[in-house]
Amino acid sequence: MSRVEAILTQLKDVAANPAKALADYKAETGKGAVGIMPVYAPEEMIHATGFLPMGIWGAQGKTISQARTYLPPFACSIMQQVMELQCEGAYDELSAVLFSVPCDTLKCLSQKWKGTSPVIVFTHPQNRGLEAANQFLVTEYELVKAQLEKYLGVKITNVALENSIAVYNENRVAMREFVEVAAEYPQVIDAVSRHAVFKSRQFMLKEKHTELVKELIAEVKAMPVEPWDGKKVVVTGIMLEPNELLDIFNEFKIAIVADDLAQESRQIRVDVLDSEEGPLYRLAKVWQQMYGCSLATDTKKGRGKMLINKTIQTGADAIIVAMMKFCDPEEWDYPVMFREFEEKGIKNLTIEVDQEVSSFEQIKTRLQSFVEMM
Repeated sequence: MSRVEAILTQLKDVAANPAKALADYKAETGKGAVGIMPVYAPEEMIHATGFLPMGIWGAQGKTISQARTYLPPFACSIMQQVMELQCEGAYDELSAVLFSVPCDTLKCLSQKWKGTSPVIVFTHPQNRGLEAANQFLVTEYELVKAQLEKYLGVKITNVALENSIAVYNENRVAMREFVEVAAEYPQVIDAVSRHAVFKSRQFMLKEKHTELVKELIAEVKAMPVEPWDGKKVVVTGIMLEPNELLDIFNEFKIAIVADDLAQESRQIRVDVLDSEEGPLYRLAKVWQQMYGCSLATDTKKGRGKMLINKTIQTGADAIIVAMMKFCDPEEWDYPVMFREFEEKGIKNLTIEVDQEVSSFEQIKTRLQSFVEMM
């Protein structure tokens, strides 16, 4: 097994076994983990406590039963799966759960949490251009900090926050380079492997993840660049899972050369900037700089143009929209994006992502037809 294969296997194992990642972390450090609900949160604050930040993005193919008692059937499938899992006690090992509430379903779920872990809720202001919005979010983060200190029994110092900010910025830089390298080497980093590198960062300390990603990049870049005889696409949406869906991309030689997925590249899009302001203010400023996301209000609707530019820059053949079923913010963005794609002559396809589905034959047929059309 080559070193590239060994690193990818390690990251795939972490991505597929979050419970084991938590158990290993507890055994190593004696500390637990804090769950992070989609989509954005000041993870650096959790990292500064010494606890492990762990993403909560549902599960795939799990039959929904108990969740229907608390959520309507038209709630997005991520939240349905999360509710089902918490009813089963899947998150009870977490020391706390951190919620941002950018959509109605997340607001509802934060009030209906059935797990035993304490819930910490904060709000991102949607009128993001105002300095008052930054100050509001600083106040929210101060409340989050106080609750983390209370539930975890630790003190979050500015020194620890500054260190965590540096660790996370380094990881974002490494991941943005990885995206570029994966686009150059689709024969080496296929759709499943690319996703695993992103997903594993949800269940690892970022400094350890960065170390592996940097080594992976160096090993891959030492290989010769070979021509790609398949198609190249830019993908956008909340998430593109599971591996069975990504296997279809590999089967039809569809390389993902860039993404705008909330679970993936949106997480690494914006760094925490250096300034003379305190760490909480700098963390809050990230929200003002976020762009191209359906959950961050943008009256100018620049997401479609951003995706078109990504398509041109990467030489992609098309854009694939992974539409999360019943996700209102994504559905509101789509008509504007679609019109812009059509006006620019950008080939595009929309596929529906539903975590409760276990059969992907319809998507397979649509992707096959799309590739043949291209």
